Amino acid sequence: MITRSTLLHLRIPFSIFLMPVFCFAASQAVHLTWQMYLIVFVILHIFVYPASNGFNSFYDKDEGSIGGLKNPPKVNQDLLTTSLIFDIIGLFFSFVFVNWQFALLVFIYGLMSKAYSHPSIRLKKYAIGGWLTVGIFQGACTYLMCVLAFEKDFSMSSDTAFNGFEVFFQERHLFAAALISVLLLGSYPMTQIYQHEEDAKRGDKTISLLLGIRGTFIFTILFFGIATIGFYFYFSTYQYEFYFWLFQAFLAPVLLYFVYWTFLSWKDAEQANFQRTMLLNVLSSLSMIAYFTVIMLI
Repeated sequence: MITRSTLLHLRIPFSIFLMPVFCFAASQAVHLTWQMYLIVFVILHIFVYPASNGFNSFYDKDEGSIGGLKNPPKVNQDLLTTSLIFDIIGLFFSFVFVNWQFALLVFIYGLMSKAYSHPSIRLKKYAIGGWLTVGIFQGACTYLMCVLAFEKDFSMSSDTAFNGFEVFFQERHLFAAALISVLLLGSYPMTQIYQHEEDAKRGDKTISLLLGIRGTFIFTILFFGIATIGFYFYFSTYQYEFYFWLFQAFLAPVLLYFVYWTFLSWKDAEQANFQRTMLLNVLSSLSMIAYFTVIMLI
């Protein structure tokens, strides 16, 4: 039986913050079925992501607030065991209900998430290494493995569709994968902005700690600007320019809040706290989920 502490540290509701990548992939897949949509959703958001959360929490042993938990309880051995079981279930479902290529990518994702946290490697303690790991594997890698799964059924019945890993060589999807990674590379430092003291105490020199509070805001603005330009060219080239302007409309509340929070934090560093970070995460995640779902259904 899963203990309350373990269930909290798995942070299953926190997976919503990673759902925009999944939704973007679903909106760009040509031959998406609702059956595969639900299968991949369950594999990633119910098993793979929570397994990663639990593994990370077990080795971090945070005493202060973490993503999705304002007051995390103490961890125990049950958390590590449960996270590994969730990993195995996610891999099993990936192999049985999708294909071996998707299962392999899930396995690689799991290895990188463990390298991020495990003390023998702990990429998290390296500002650039940890930042790139999250941006690439939670971004581009996740996008591509989702598209691979969504196109699986059609690829089995057509010589013109994706055949296994050929999705990695499709210009359109590589462009989209790169864009989602740029977004994550810009947003990820913001999720660390309230943890500077605890990260420094533990010896984890995160990208946000390296940049400082003001530097983190400037860094995020720069990457979001690059992503915005990229999305304009992406939608203008591969879909409709209207999709880009609709994207900006959905993200307008996020931009307004971000500007407001930036001014607050520059005047008072205490405003760069857990509550405001979680509010930004919720706003941005829900806005992007809603947008990608809309263009998926159009």
